[in-house]
Amino acid sequence: MSGFLDRAKEQAQRGLTQGKQKIDEVQAQRAGGDLLKNLGAAYLAEQRGSGSPAATQQALQAVESHIATHGDGFLRST
Repeated sequence: MSGFLDRAKEQAQRGLTQGKQKIDEVQAQRAGGDLLKNLGAAYLAEQRGSGSPAATQQALQAVESHIATHGDGFLRST
């Protein structure tokens, strides 16, 4: 009986770990998408004369930082 409970506990723990990893991936995807949207908005504002190159550069650096941390998978999902 003890072996069964140990295996069940291990399996449940593995499921929790996998679930947390998936949640982290989804959150990183969303954050990357938001950063891309901000970059697009900054670029459009710059092109229309109401934004600045500095704001566009800052948004680009935020995207590059996200890629360095989480990879570029979010670029393919949008």
